[in-house]
Amino acid sequence: MENKTIKWGIIGLGKIANKFATDLATIEDAELVAVASRSQENANDFAKKYNSKKAYNSYEELAKDPDVDAVYIATPHSFHKEHSILCLQNKKAVLCEKPFAMNLQDVTEMIAVAKENNTLLMEALWTYFLPHYNFVLEIIQQEKFGKLQELQADFGFYTPYNTDSRVFKKEVGGGSLLDIGIYPIFAALSTLGKPKNIKAEATFFENGADSSCSMIFEYENAKAHLKSTLLENTPTEAIYTFEKAVVKINTKFHEPSTVTIIKNNKEETIDFGYETIGYSYETEHFNHLIRNNKKESNIMTFEFSKDLMQTLDDVRKVIGLEY
Repeated sequence: MENKTIKWGIIGLGKIANKFATDLATIEDAELVAVASRSQENANDFAKKYNSKKAYNSYEELAKDPDVDAVYIATPHSFHKEHSILCLQNKKAVLCEKPFAMNLQDVTEMIAVAKENNTLLMEALWTYFLPHYNFVLEIIQQEKFGKLQELQADFGFYTPYNTDSRVFKKEVGGGSLLDIGIYPIFAALSTLGKPKNIKAEATFFENGADSSCSMIFEYENAKAHLKSTLLENTPTEAIYTFEKAVVKINTKFHEPSTVTIIKNNKEETIDFGYETIGYSYETEHFNHLIRNNKKESNIMTFEFSKDLMQTLDDVRKVIGLEY
């Protein structure tokens, strides 16, 4: 089974799907065999660009295609539950883009359907699989520089307000929190765990989608200062302060990046020599799970996905954001 070629389908053919397909082409024993869009023209163009054998204008047809082993779901957030369940009920392994869904109730339902159908399901939070991020996780777990005392993580970019863009559409989960705030929150959960207390405040666009969100997660002996915003370009760094050193994941910490260790007034920067966009790491992990007949990731576990969604729900409650 270790050499079995995993045949992939992609549902939703936007920007992230292009990145995923680019990296999929670099992976041995993996092949893109089908793509689906609501527009046949888009599906045809995407299939031609990435050498997919089939192009559908129906998500259901792709879900029922017997040649497809696994489906990457890259539709807007509000459709994740519906499209994941469609594929799971057709016994297709599902790698669903983050955020897994719109709320904890949806995530719980998706996991239940995966279990009922004895079919693999995983949230595609690619950062968890990147070597530089795992390097930092190891430092924390081994307490190499003592205990972690503080985390500062931000994600912000300026983009002109445009209600035609998915990023701003509240009804599909647009706004800063679900789209990009998930990354600083992930940085806190994966290193410090679930917070004991959450403080948060937000600003909003005229349509009710959040334009920025500032959060403080309080722990027994640590704090996390987190921020997401669509109003300005921010450093997009994750800075971990330990008892004996500071470890900084440099700009765009959520994607392939470098790590700087600052200790005794000396700085050392480590380059991880990435050769792909970065989606290859989660995809190779997922392929391995399929080949070994696993129904849940040992890294991006159901429990972690539920904790992440619960925390997003908790922040929304504090800032008064409802979808």
